Amino acid sequence: MDDLFYRLPQQRQVSTDYPGPNSLELTRRREAAVTAAVTPGLPGWVVDADGGVLVDADGNSFIDFASGIAVTSVGASNRKVVEAVADAAAHFTHTCFMVSPYESYVAVAEKLNEITPGHHRKKTVLLNSGAEAVENAIKISRAYTGRNAVVVFDNAYHGRTNLTMAMTAKNKPYKTGFGPLAGEVYRVPMSYPLRDGLAGAEAAERAIRAIELQVGAENLACVVIEPIQGEGGFIEPAKGFLPALSAWCTENDVVFVADEIQSGMCRTGSWFACDDEGVVPDLITLAKGIAGGMPLSAVTGRAEIMDAPVTGGLGGTYGGNPVACAAALASITEMETHDLPGRARQIETIIREILDPLAEQGTVAEVRGRGGMVALEIVDAAGRPDPTLTAAVAASCKAAGVLILTCGMDGNVIRLLPPLVISEDLLREGLRILADAITTESEENQ
Repeated sequence: MDDLFYRLPQQRQVSTDYPGPNSLELTRRREAAVTAAVTPGLPGWVVDADGGVLVDADGNSFIDFASGIAVTSVGASNRKVVEAVADAAAHFTHTCFMVSPYESYVAVAEKLNEITPGHHRKKTVLLNSGAEAVENAIKISRAYTGRNAVVVFDNAYHGRTNLTMAMTAKNKPYKTGFGPLAGEVYRVPMSYPLRDGLAGAEAAERAIRAIELQVGAENLACVVIEPIQGEGGFIEPAKGFLPALSAWCTENDVVFVADEIQSGMCRTGSWFACDDEGVVPDLITLAKGIAGGMPLSAVTGRAEIMDAPVTGGLGGTYGGNPVACAAALASITEMETHDLPGRARQIETIIREILDPLAEQGTVAEVRGRGGMVALEIVDAAGRPDPTLTAAVAASCKAAGVLILTCGMDGNVIRLLPPLVISEDLLREGLRILADAITTESEENQ
């Protein structure tokens, strides 16, 4: 895997007194000024980042296996993105596209229409966050079909707004205490090969039967699904599941919405996770990796569906901000220039080389995912989810200077989301630390 340009040394370095005094002081200030409902996972406070490293206020350098939750795929300070942001901001930081338009919004829309799955005529709306993109996809679907119901899946995560909370499966910390939630949202079984043992066609038949019995196609505006589930556990459905659902939606005039907010933009070894089985969604939602860390999201889809809402029915003050649009155009160019889908596949090969052997030890039930979106499901000796061991492994990695994230309904999944520009040496070092942590913590928990 070729090294790229890096502004900072790509090395791990953690002092013995981590977290250091500067980070501790910043934590004190956070506790006094910021709601306790927002609590960071890393004790070190980041002051610089580049390539595959995060540097904290005390000079510690961490290997980044989180990418700001799949956001900084091209790096957290990619020089082309930085240049584009600076140039855009020097001209104007905002006008509101709905009031006084600018070319970069259209350029991003044109690019997304070009690279998203399918060769049909497409249109795009730009927004701010992933949750906002999902909500707008539902608004568009309802306007197009004249129906209200929305189908989502077990283990789904779609956001933290009222509607997307209703669509999200996990209660704590996302939904508890925040009701009542939006109605007309129905949940059906997801394909989860490790746990249900079903082939894709079988799992799809089960889900479709639930849709037809509990909702009815005549009431259904859209089916919304993550092609690879994110927060729910990096669950990759069995082959055939997504194509069968998409075909059923087409047959029943239901809008098929692919939520590619976490899995899109080269993350899984192709531009979009849907590409793996040739699935062409009616609408696709994008965010996270789209703009190199700047807040931007999008809904892209069939032109006739996108044009269904009334004039003025979509938009928002900051949607498609010009600085974020400039960042997006630079990020996509970097993805193309450095073949980040191919680099994601190289990352997966290295991850599996080091971590697949762990599945033979019993603690790791499965290594799953694609590209730079790979997870390990951690279980106890009886094969049950083991969130305690998972948390211990994550803590051990952080103490050693490797930032990893956990996920899953049971809190027993370690997810890996390294920047797609990470160097091979740094990737291998971080993976070896993770593998050693799993082995050591497993032995101590026996």
